[in-house]
Amino acid sequence: MDKNRVRIRAARVEDAGKLLEIYRPYVEKTAITFEYEVPEPEEFQARIKRTLKKYPYLVADCEGELLGYAYTGPFVGRAAYDWAAEVSIYLREDVHRMGMGKKLYQAIEEISRAQNITNLNACIGNPEPEDEYLTKNSIQFHTHMGYRMVGEFYKCGYKFGRWYNMVWMEKIIREHEEKPEPVAKFPSLDIFAGYQ
Repeated sequence: MDKNRVRIRAARVEDAGKLLEIYRPYVEKTAITFEYEVPEPEEFQARIKRTLKKYPYLVADCEGELLGYAYTGPFVGRAAYDWAAEVSIYLREDVHRMGMGKKLYQAIEEISRAQNITNLNACIGNPEPEDEYLTKNSIQFHTHMGYRMVGEFYKCGYKFGRWYNMVWMEKIIREHEEKPEPVAKFPSLDIFAGYQ
């Protein structure tokens, strides 16, 4: 695979099947997601549609082959939190450590800044100790991308007969103004055209 041929673009509803196949092993074989059941295709399509109404949902596309995806969504969901967003990322199992995560997150940050979002937050499973279902790789990736640890919840997630901690990591991507501009919807931005 030639990394130079990878294009970051907005997800489409018709991508749902391929994205679901990327997500499936995370549900079935890891505690990276705390979902127990793989979503139905219709549910996954609905998630993409719902996200794209306001936030970016991006895929790494190498000539039609989808290598991973990342998206943001509301942080907590109250009006006062509008300038913060929760970020998620999932890569195909065979493309880890190839720069896809970095490319996706750089695009997410560019779009989020254009939306007037100031804080990106990541909710990450934290194993104590690492095991075959969960390592500290996601924490290490986010640290590498400039996120800092802001909190930990202990033994709050239960999967595969084990308890896992959960941490929040945060990256400030924009100055906090005294009177911030409203958060713009991703499809309304000029930058949106570059991700079509």
